[in-house]
Amino acid sequence: MIPVTTLAPFSTRYAIGAMVCTVDGIAAEAGIGALRAGGCAADAAIAAGAVLAVTHQHQCGLGGDLFALVHRPGYSCPAVLNASGRAGSGADPTRLRDAGHQRMPTTGDPACAPVPGCVDGWVALHQRFGRLPLAELLEPARRHAADGFAASPSLATATRLVAGVPGAEDYSAGGTVRTGQVVRRPGIARALEAIRRDGRRGFYEGEFGQALIELGAGEYASEDLVRSQADWVSPLAVDAFGGRLWSAPPNSQGYLLLSSAAVAADQRLPGPGRAQWAHRLIEVSRACARDRDAVWHERSDGRALIAPERIAALRERVMADRPSPRASTLVRGDTVSLCVIDSERMAVSMLQSNFVGWGSMRFVPGVGVALHNRGSSFSLRPGHPAEYGPGRRPPHTLAPAIVTRGDGSVQAALATRGGHNQPDILLQLLARHLGAGQSPAEALVAGRWAAAGEEVLLEGHAPERWAQGLRARGHRVAPLRPSFSQEFGQAQLIVSDGDGLAGASDPRSAGWAVATL
Repeated sequence: MIPVTTLAPFSTRYAIGAMVCTVDGIAAEAGIGALRAGGCAADAAIAAGAVLAVTHQHQCGLGGDLFALVHRPGYSCPAVLNASGRAGSGADPTRLRDAGHQRMPTTGDPACAPVPGCVDGWVALHQRFGRLPLAELLEPARRHAADGFAASPSLATATRLVAGVPGAEDYSAGGTVRTGQVVRRPGIARALEAIRRDGRRGFYEGEFGQALIELGAGEYASEDLVRSQADWVSPLAVDAFGGRLWSAPPNSQGYLLLSSAAVAADQRLPGPGRAQWAHRLIEVSRACARDRDAVWHERSDGRALIAPERIAALRERVMADRPSPRASTLVRGDTVSLCVIDSERMAVSMLQSNFVGWGSMRFVPGVGVALHNRGSSFSLRPGHPAEYGPGRRPPHTLAPAIVTRGDGSVQAALATRGGHNQPDILLQLLARHLGAGQSPAEALVAGRWAAAGEEVLLEGHAPERWAQGLRARGHRVAPLRPSFSQEFGQAQLIVSDGDGLAGASDPRSAGWAVATL
């Protein structure tokens, strides 16, 4: 493993008050600004998330979805916000099948873009927990959209993919965007101002909503936009690695993180430098994900998926000395992760997402909002529980996580991008931090594995003994990937020790940022 000191100034940050970790410095500062103004962790998450929707449109935005966990001191369990959009009332699987589709389209068709839930997520989070006016929280994002912001390296690279795409003129009118170039988003600024002035109605029933209905050509109706895409749902939890681990229920894949952690915590794992550590966790992941496509949908019984008898059966399924015959599939996701813990020890783990890249490659005319492509996770198989249809939510990779102690106090907040491999990335962080005692920076900087079909992918700076040891146990190990590759996620981790906070933001993001108070 590359020592943390070789990545100076990357290290664990400490604070006695509050901490915000995410992938962008101005977003983290917007979150801290909300806290300085008297806001809580939920306010900070909204302010930071709104800025990310402006500066990281290639990964998230007003046209995407949102999931969040909110821990409140004195409450027995976190609140879970599912702000994932539903397919429009014009959703017609027969149309797609008759056109020759065997799987959902990933770009170009309105079917792959359910009604976006992100804005409803901000509104719902603010209505339940916010202390500052919503207009105040969204002002930094509106200002950056109107006045401009410096393009990050990842945004500059990503803009090449939307050159010439209708509605993406913010990124292509002046030619190729360069790193550091000022980018302005006037349509996004208008949309944010409409939300500041009129709440969700200003967005879903205003300029954006009307343009979305026209763009959808029958996919969406006005009643689809009147209905909120955000719901408060009951969390799922397991005991693992000495704490209580919480995540979101289906349609989130949080149940996979919980079941994997519950199984892995009983594996008597060796140190993370050993090949056996990676082997055991890979086998746990594969065992837990083996039936994912059959059981993962919005009507899944989340509690049954993490029930003690199922966990016991999964433990029996894990094979200690040779790889299991079935592997999970690597699907890269484009998402931003955000974690906040405030001075009162309210904690938020939040994710905003387009799903893959720019999403559906459809931009809402005039406004410039890129629509996500989360609908590509629906099934076109007749009768499948995740079949595409009106008002339905697709399976969702976003899996925010919070760890609490026996007395109910927050121990950690963590989240990552990474598509289908989000549970695997978080599992490795938990096993490193809670299982092996590594600091947040040590856990985040360490090389990772990822399951990809029948192969195992390893980062270039993973322990040298991993590749040889995994091959000796029968794994098909692919050629090493580059060190700190974004396909292995971009995670955030904040830990509370009761007095102070310790945290770090993943160096796999060029703009990793930690802001403290």
